[in-house]
Amino acid sequence: MYIYNVTVNIDESIHSEWLTWIKEHIPKVLATGKFEKATLTRVLVEEDMGGATYSVQYRSYSREALDAYYKEDADKLRSDGMKKFADKMLAFRTELQIVDEYTVNFK
Repeated sequence: MYIYNVTVNIDESIHSEWLTWIKEHIPKVLATGKFEKATLTRVLVEEDMGGATYSVQYRSYSREALDAYYKEDADKLRSDGMKKFADKMLAFRTELQIVDEYTVNFK
């Protein structure tokens, strides 16, 4: 399984608007059929550049599904945010491969 992670730093002037937008954007990414779920998190480390930082982690079904997302969907979906927020947000993307997962069950 692969995680497509998008980390975004948002200028405070658009923070509320961006948060509303991303909550509408994530379902559009999931609607591509390339991911099984997404998790939106706020990064708690203070950035020197200021603003608020978030991470969206999309779990893909496979390497092939992730590659198909890049080929078929990524450009359009990325451009939506860039057009709307331009120089008020900075995003970078990473891929993670899940090696093992562990859980604990306390009684």
